[in-house]
Amino acid sequence: MVSDSKEELPIEMHHHSTTTTDASSTAHEMDFCSLVLIGLSYILMFVTIPFSMFFCIKIVQEYERAVILRLGRILPGGAKGPGLFCILPCVDSIITIDLRTATFNVPPQEVLTRDSVTVSVDAVVYSRVCNPSISVTNVKNHQYATQLLAQTTLRNILGTKTLQEILSDRETIAQNMQVHLDEGTGPWGVKVERIEITDVRLPQSMQRSMAAEAEATREARAKVIAAEGEQRASRQLKEAADVIATSPIALQLRYLQTLTQISAEKNSTIIFPIPIELLNMVRHQA
Repeated sequence: MVSDSKEELPIEMHHHSTTTTDASSTAHEMDFCSLVLIGLSYILMFVTIPFSMFFCIKIVQEYERAVILRLGRILPGGAKGPGLFCILPCVDSIITIDLRTATFNVPPQEVLTRDSVTVSVDAVVYSRVCNPSISVTNVKNHQYATQLLAQTTLRNILGTKTLQEILSDRETIAQNMQVHLDEGTGPWGVKVERIEITDVRLPQSMQRSMAAEAEATREARAKVIAAEGEQRASRQLKEAADVIATSPIALQLRYLQTLTQISAEKNSTIIFPIPIELLNMVRHQA
């Protein structure tokens, strides 16, 4: 048993070394081809000077970054810029990425809320590219992908909220959307800075129902307030009647005060109240 294992070990080691040699030779051949093409590109650029300068010299603005692919591979160091740099003809391809904050509107989404109400919601998303190299290599169109993800996130989050929560807690919902959307766009090199819910539209039937409910609530509140006012007024009148009952001359003074107020308005007709006791006295004498 021991002798068999010792005989098989050199064979396995030899096989491993052969595989390593093949891989290194293949990598060496690929590097050699790349060097040949790059050398030919340099020769072409120097031979065609000054015409090649119009195509090889690139300028990147302060708010931009350039991702350069040389033979399909990103150059070491990542994105370039801002400023002026030179690229090689035929072997280099350049992709310019704008780092400024981009704004786009999320199309109106018909969302069914948790309490089975259909609403149409509009939103605005503010995003920017934070890693140009990843935004080129990990996603085909980062802005379009962010828009689609924003639509899906909007529908998923609003589907867990009631109509009252959507109408009253827009700021909290927008923050939750920003967190979820930023997690999804992080691997794409995109940073979501802010989300704003601009409009929430209800169906016409729901608007009429809510308006009728609000009107009924206001009418009920007005009746309660009027009843409370009558209750307070009756209590004040009772207290006034108790005061007048303890001092009968106060009623006469009240009559004179009322006559003074009426005469100040220059009325042609004056109504003078007759005490009930006087009417009872005349009735008894009759």
